[in-house]
Amino acid sequence: MEKTQIIGVDLGGTNLRAGIVNEGICESVVAQPLYAQGSRAQILEQIFGVIDKVISPGVKAIGIGVPGLVDPGSRIPYDIVNIPSLNETDLRTVLEQRYQVAVKIENDANCFALGEFHFGAGRSCTSLVGLTIGTGLGAGIIVDGKLFTGKHGGAGEFGMIPYGGKNIEYYVSGRFFSNVYQIAGEEAYRRALEGDPEAIKMYGDFGRHLGEAIKLIMYVLDTECIIIGGAVKAAFPLYAKSMWATLGDFEFSRSLAALKIETSSLINGNILGAAALYLSAADGRPYSMNNQ
Repeated sequence: MEKTQIIGVDLGGTNLRAGIVNEGICESVVAQPLYAQGSRAQILEQIFGVIDKVISPGVKAIGIGVPGLVDPGSRIPYDIVNIPSLNETDLRTVLEQRYQVAVKIENDANCFALGEFHFGAGRSCTSLVGLTIGTGLGAGIIVDGKLFTGKHGGAGEFGMIPYGGKNIEYYVSGRFFSNVYQIAGEEAYRRALEGDPEAIKMYGDFGRHLGEAIKLIMYVLDTECIIIGGAVKAAFPLYAKSMWATLGDFEFSRSLAALKIETSSLINGNILGAAALYLSAADGRPYSMNNQ
């Protein structure tokens, strides 16, 4: 892998973070709240602001993860619900013209999967699914060492699949607790850690729904590794047992026996994943099957 410095940018719905990735280490991280409802010019100025704080002459590229879909051909983001003014903005061209370095852009969940593949729990895998479970449910898919995004960049949106009268995301996200039990996820977590039986049962139910979602993923992709990130990963010990119990009736025992399900241990994983957009191309492996 080429020794070089890359800036990774994590553009979230409420926060904006950037850092320099050097030999797999994230350095000089800066963060600030994002005024997501600002104009296009205001959003761009905020992005420039964090990049300007970390860029140096040694930086060769910028990778940026966005909370929406990215067209595989034009690399223009769309369906960015939480930052509406950024929809269909040619962010790659804007940043390349300003900083005169290569720029890669991708959906943030896809960046998470790439980060795990290059630097985290997926380093020994050739195929994996990275699940980001927070306010919503996102997923990035790696197949044969390459990111799979689909024809229009929307592959892996398992949360949108109808399930239980709603969709999978309704039951497999941090909002599960408020959706089903009318309690904040943070409160449910605190109570469960204190041994509250009702809260512990909530996490058991969450694990069962997650197990059903993983069954679907396995029937479609037969992946070797699923890595869980996002805010809900911290509670993994509370729902792992019911998740695995739900997977017990998965039809293909060989696939299930080989399946690894782990939580992400990366610090600044989204920044690392954004930087990995460039690293995948630099070592000869296109970061997406659409970029071959």
